[in-house]
Amino acid sequence: MTQLEYQTADFAYDADENDEEGGFIHDPALASRVAIFADRPSLRAEIGQDLTGAGFRTIDGGAVANLIEGPVTALGDVVMVDCPLVDAAILAALTRLDMRAVHLGAQLIVTTSIDALDEVFAALDQSDPQILVNPSRADRMLAVGRVMAGLSNSRVREMTEDDRLNLLHLSRQVEAIAQKLEGLSGQSTGNEAMQATLRAHAGSNAGKGAVDPAILSPNAGESDAARFNSARPPLPDPRHVRQVIAGRQARAKFFDAEMFADPAWDMLLDLTAAHAEHSRVSVTSLCIAAAVPATTALRWIKQLVDSGVFERVADAADRRRAFIGLSDQSAEAMARYFCEVEAPMARAA
Repeated sequence: MTQLEYQTADFAYDADENDEEGGFIHDPALASRVAIFADRPSLRAEIGQDLTGAGFRTIDGGAVANLIEGPVTALGDVVMVDCPLVDAAILAALTRLDMRAVHLGAQLIVTTSIDALDEVFAALDQSDPQILVNPSRADRMLAVGRVMAGLSNSRVREMTEDDRLNLLHLSRQVEAIAQKLEGLSGQSTGNEAMQATLRAHAGSNAGKGAVDPAILSPNAGESDAARFNSARPPLPDPRHVRQVIAGRQARAKFFDAEMFADPAWDMLLDLTAAHAEHSRVSVTSLCIAAAVPATTALRWIKQLVDSGVFERVADAADRRRAFIGLSDQSAEAMARYFCEVEAPMARAA
C-alpha cells in the first residue's frame, strides 16, 4: 500500500454494528473477551496463556494484517494489538480499527516500541486506547485488568450474572497475578533503563521536563474567574525554564531519581518551555521529559489530555504525526505560576 492509498482508503466506518461491511462485528456472546492480534504466534500464545490463567477469556485474532485484509473479524470487549514496527499497511489497519472500536464500543490496548510510538499515537486518535511501550507480561495483564474494570454499564448489562461476578473477582486479583508474572518473566521496567532507551531513540532532540497540576486548582476562596480576570503575564524566558528542569534532573546524581518522580510537573515544565520557544513536542520527547517509564508517562499524558491540561495537536502536513501541547488555560496558569514564584526573588534582589 502506498502512502497515498493509506491517506485516502475508504474504511467504511459507518457500517452497522452487526453487519460485515466494516470488516468487524461485535457479538454479545464475546462480551468480556480479549481479542489478541500479533504477528508472532509465540507472543499470541504467551498473552493468551497469561490471560487465560488469570481467568480471562481470549480470542486468537491472528496476525495484525487480519485487521485490514483478512475475513470479517469478531471483536470482544477488549482488543490487544502488538505492533512494534509500523509501515503504511499497519498504520492503515490501526486507523481502521481505531474508528471501528469507537463504533462497536470496544476498548483498545496497543503495544509498540519506542521507534514506532509517535506514529502509533498519531494513528489512534478516536478510541482513547491504552498504549504500552515494550511492555512486560505484567504490564499487559495490568492493562487488561484496568480496561475490564472500567467497562461501560451498557456492556456490563449484556453479561450474564456469572460474567459480572467473574469480572469483579478478576479486577481484584489482576495486580497480584501480574506481580507474579513480573517475577517469572525476569523483566524490569526500571526507570533508569527506560530513560536510557528513550534518550538513545530521541538523541539530542530529547525533551526536557513538565508541571504540577495542583497549580490549575483555584486557591481557597478564589474563583477561576477572579484568578484569570487580570491581564495575562507573559511566559518566562524558556532558557530560565530549561534551567529549572536541569536543576530538577541534577538531583538524580545524588539521590534515587524515583524518590522525586513527578511526571505531571516535569511534562508541564517541558511543554511550557516549548510553548515559549514556539516549538512542538512529540509524544516520545514528552515521555523523556516525564522521567518515568514510557508506559507510565503515556498514562499520565492520557489523563492530562482527558482533563484538558494538555492538548493533542495533529500535524496538518503529515497525518502520521501528532504532538502534545499546553491548553490555553494551562499556558496562562504556568505564566501566572512563574510570575508568582519569581516576584519575591525579584523584590529581594
